[in-house]
Amino acid sequence: MNSDHTPPVLADVAARAGVSVSSVSRALTGRTPVSPRVHAKVMAAVEELGYRPNAAAQALVSGRRSTIAVLARNTIRYGYAATLQGIEEAARAAGYVVVIAVVESGDQGDIARAIDLVMSQPLAGVIVIEFDAVGVATLDALPATVPVVAAAGAPRRRTSRPHAFLDDFEGGKAATEYLLSLGHRTVHHIAIPATRARSGRAWGWRHALEAAGAPVPEIIRAGYHPTSGYDAAQAIVDDHDVTAVLCGNDELAIGVARALQEHGRRVPEDVSLVGFDDQPFAQMWLPALSTVAQDFTGLGRRTFELLEKWIETGTPPEDSAATPRLVIRESADVPPRA
Repeated sequence: MNSDHTPPVLADVAARAGVSVSSVSRALTGRTPVSPRVHAKVMAAVEELGYRPNAAAQALVSGRRSTIAVLARNTIRYGYAATLQGIEEAARAAGYVVVIAVVESGDQGDIARAIDLVMSQPLAGVIVIEFDAVGVATLDALPATVPVVAAAGAPRRRTSRPHAFLDDFEGGKAATEYLLSLGHRTVHHIAIPATRARSGRAWGWRHALEAAGAPVPEIIRAGYHPTSGYDAAQAIVDDHDVTAVLCGNDELAIGVARALQEHGRRVPEDVSLVGFDDQPFAQMWLPALSTVAQDFTGLGRRTFELLEKWIETGTPPEDSAATPRLVIRESADVPPRA
């Protein structure tokens, strides 16, 4: 290795192997044959120096761009992180490097800065995690000069930007139908922020209630965190007509359960709860949380596959959708007797 610990470059490899820089380039790319002797000397120098090709340099030499950018509002919440995991695993297996940029807010300046940052790279394509309004605005702001696909939770009308979906409309509908089938007169909904009107799990909830002729309570708006669920539940904890609640995610369900229990209402004996996402803690909670399982890692893989197909064919592929799965555990039961 270099004594000053700076990363070795092509010139270092060439000097160590005793060949020209162009010979090193040819040996590494394979586009122009070199003799077995030169190839062996170059590879020995690469191993000795610990040389790792720079993605931008590779793009210039090979003509193939191998960097994928991912733009997201958040990278640590469960759905975002698991989707990123799926993208990175699939991209790495296909020989791509992933760079991630966090969009700080929906402010146009923040969106522009994040886009400028990734567009300065030699990109093969871009993925937007479109789980929130910031993701929607980011997708709309990206230029048409690079292939762009989106990972999303709710289907939308077909656009020039392909989407991989988790159809949470169907998930919300299935969870609501399940609670109604237990005998609950209606189902209340504590919702996460929506990306657009008439979409997602909240719309599936409403559709199921209307189809069953059940009363449609006013949606209770919340954020994403358990404390938000706890605060939102204050509107219903003393209303004994509330016997079933669909929560926008599993974390909200934890906060709602705490608020109910503080007011002497038991889950599921007094109030049935169903969450959304099936986070790892859901089955370990007491009572084990009934929820809607979403394969976020699979979503990430499907999103990258759409982008790779576009890169390879030059044609935007069709959207890809998967239906979430209702997981029945212990937190929902028949309603209490009057």
